[in-house]
Amino acid sequence: MAHGFLQSFDTRLEVASAGTEASGKLSSKAVFVMKEAGIDISGNTSDSVDLYLDKNWDYVVTVCGGANEKCPAFLGKVKHRLHIGFDDPSHAAGTPEFIMSEFYRVRDEIKEAFYKLYKEEILPQL
Repeated sequence: MAHGFLQSFDTRLEVASAGTEASGKLSSKAVFVMKEAGIDISGNTSDSVDLYLDKNWDYVVTVCGGANEKCPAFLGKVKHRLHIGFDDPSHAAGTPEFIMSEFYRVRDEIKEAFYKLYKEEILPQL
């Protein structure tokens, strides 16, 4: 979701996303709530962070709770490393309604936090 929002803020940005527990596919619930926000992430994949460890990055942003501690060291040059933690809605338990409400809540939190990052830190550097 963070990838989708950040790319939607500015198409000039090169955005890549990966995880420490990549499954190869996105959560259908994440795709659904993002589509409702006007962003199609259905073509994205859940890639392993290992694909990006040797590249140079302006920003590396970890987003999930615990990812900051689990994330491997990046071998390439990283100008800014940030951790903006969010609950992982795919781990929510309860009624189907509660689980979907968690996807909406986290989606909205991600949008707000990444828009702030974009406006305050990234955009001034472009």
